[in-house]
Formats: sequence, structure tokens, C-alpha cells
Amino acid sequence: MRKNIIYVLAVLAIFLLVRNIHAIMLQVPDDAEQGPIYRIIYFHVPAAFTAFTGFFVALVASVLYLWTKNFWYDSLAVAVTEVSLAFALVNLVTGSIWARIIWGIWWTWDARLTSALVCWLLYAGYLMLRHAIEEPTQRATFAAVFSIFAFIDVPIVIFSIKWWRTQHPQPVFWAGGSILKEWYILALLQWLAMILLGIVFTAVRLRQEESQRELDSMRRMAHAI
Repeated sequence: MRKNIIYVLAVLAIFLLVRNIHAIMLQVPDDAEQGPIYRIIYFHVPAAFTAFTGFFVALVASVLYLWTKNFWYDSLAVAVTEVSLAFALVNLVTGSIWARIIWGIWWTWDARLTSALVCWLLYAGYLMLRHAIEEPTQRATFAAVFSIFAFIDVPIVIFSIKWWRTQHPQPVFWAGGSILKEWYILALLQWLAMILLGIVFTAVRLRQEESQRELDSMRRMAHAI
């Protein structure tokens, strides 16, 4: 049943991605100021939203682990963090490509870009911390606390362009502007596609983590005998 659900979600995600990419490349017109590079926003922004959604799930899972000591929540936290880290990397890479075309540079150390990079490094550090601790309970506890700490940077990334002066463009809706309804719907569909893809990857990674935990438990029992 679980595999069937994953297959269905995977097919739906692929269908949406193909449909969205077709619309982005062939139906959305060039921006009057930015030209064709404007289309990268349909990958840059949904990837960020997907990453932040995953980091929030990891936060909740970490809190639940500390509360219940149920290792399933620890497995969920590490699985969704790994997937979200990949989407955060997509966000950073696409942002750098856009910056190279529009600003003429790959990177600038303003508040939004720097806080986003720090966020990625924090969650990469979360994964490194897990590899550094062998004892399961201690690893899960330390990782949960670190995940909660790392999430503090997520709202900083989101609101950095409102709190500080940055080169990063202001969000359309926060700035009081608007976009065509069709473009808005397309952006939401792209986010949905990435969310579905993230769920599929997380489910697969979660199953791997659970299997690895079972193997580690059997190995420890064999050594004890």
C-alpha cells in the first residue's frame, strides 16, 4: 500500500513538472526588464518554499522525538532534512545563475543571500553531527536539539529582505504589487510539483533510514551475544 502511494505521487509529480516546464518555457513570455532569465523564478522560489516546508517538518519531528523518544520521528527528521537540503541547494544555485545575468556577479554578501547560505550550512552541519555520533539515543537527541536551533535561521532568511537593505528583489505581494493570475497559478503548481517530489524522496529516504536502524539493532544484538 505504501509503495503504491509513493508510485502514484511520483507519477503525479513528474506529470506536473513536465506540464509546468512546458508552460514555463513555451507559454510564459519574457519579462520586459529581465528577459528570458525571468523564468528561473519558477524554479528558484518553489525550491525555497519546498526547502522551508521540509525544514519545518524536521522541526516538528525533532520536537516530537524529544517529547516521545520515538525513533520514527528521528528517522523522519533526518530523511526530510536531507531532501530539503537538496531543494535549498537548488534555490542557491538558481539564485546565483539569476544574479550572474542580472547583477553581473555570481554572489554578493547581502543579508538574504548570506542568511540563506548560513541556513544551508546549518542543516549540512546537522547531517555531519549525526555521522559523528554512533550511539543511537545520543545521536537522535543531539540532532533533534540542533535541528530546532537550525530552524531559527529560516524566518531570518524569509524576513531578511524586510529587516535589512539588500540587493535581493522585494517580494511581489509584500511590496504591494501583483502578477497575472495565470503566472501566479503556474508558480503554485510548480510548488505543488516540488512538494510532491519532496514527499516521494522523503518517503524513500525514510524507508532506508528505518531499514538501516533495524540492521544496526540486529548488529548490536549479535555483538552482545
